[in-house]
Amino acid sequence: MIEVLASGMLTTLQDGGRHGYGHLGVPMAGAADPFNMRVANRLVGNPDGCATLEMTGTGATLRFEADAHIALAGGMLEAQLDGQPVAMYQTLTAKAGMVLSCGRVVSGLRSYLGVAGGIAVREVLGSRSTDTLSGLGPEVVVIGARLPIGAATGEAGAYLRSPPQYAASARLRILAGPHQDWFTPAALRALREAAFSISSQSDRTGVRLEGTFLERVRAGELSSMGMTTGAMQVPASGQPIILLGNHGTTGGYPVIANVIAADLHLLAQLPPGAQVRFEEVSAADALEALRRQEARLQQDVVAADASLLAARGMMTLAARHASLRQAAVTDGARRIRIRK
Repeated sequence: MIEVLASGMLTTLQDGGRHGYGHLGVPMAGAADPFNMRVANRLVGNPDGCATLEMTGTGATLRFEADAHIALAGGMLEAQLDGQPVAMYQTLTAKAGMVLSCGRVVSGLRSYLGVAGGIAVREVLGSRSTDTLSGLGPEVVVIGARLPIGAATGEAGAYLRSPPQYAASARLRILAGPHQDWFTPAALRALREAAFSISSQSDRTGVRLEGTFLERVRAGELSSMGMTTGAMQVPASGQPIILLGNHGTTGGYPVIANVIAADLHLLAQLPPGAQVRFEEVSAADALEALRRQEARLQQDVVAADASLLAARGMMTLAARHASLRQAAVTDGARRIRIRK
């Protein structure tokens, strides 16, 4: 069992989402950044779809009532386990009674906590995801909540080679949308050439952009049609909205483009004020990018023993803290050498 001592800005339970109910108007929900949700699960030996904690902006503070293997992935957190800084993207061991304190997300926006066995709250329509749009699923995590842990089924003890880095700007690849004939040539050119910023009004439903007005050549709206994650809708305001995982199943705004699946984790990690540009690619390019991402997930989660994880954690933390970097190198010569 995990006891929630502090809940952070917005902490929810998220898994692979609620599939097969779109025709009934039920949103899929699930992790806003499915790539890092899957990484967190694989690091602790879980199947990809196990429930994790998604922490936005700031993290939660959690007390473990039993020993647990855990891992953090996604936006870089200021995290400590019983007061000691811990590395992300590798398996950690939380002993019974230990407290994991997750502070600010200092780069990126969303971080994921995977726990061996997954977080075993009751499923609703086949998923443990908190749906912030419809209210289905478990409630948003609050102080005092107690989260059950399932039985571990896989081997924990791994790290991710070359973890992703999330900056305050990004270039996202897009596919041409089905309604480009609704927009002026200037609007289509601006989408490919101009920079947009992330609005503070963004949430798990969609990322709102601010920037060049995307002018239409047609008035009115479409009849409602099915929507997909990554679809870039343009309302009458001319300011695009890119749908995230918790979007509604239908919409009536014209879709000018669609962010490719392999770049959804970059989109989900853009904080308010971040700059974003777009690059149009072909469907073949989008599929190849997704294949490469899947291959990376298969190849870059590497098993390791406890001593190697400890050494890697020390080196990762040293790279993040100036005082440790200074202690490790004096007059250009290394003073500390870590070996397996």
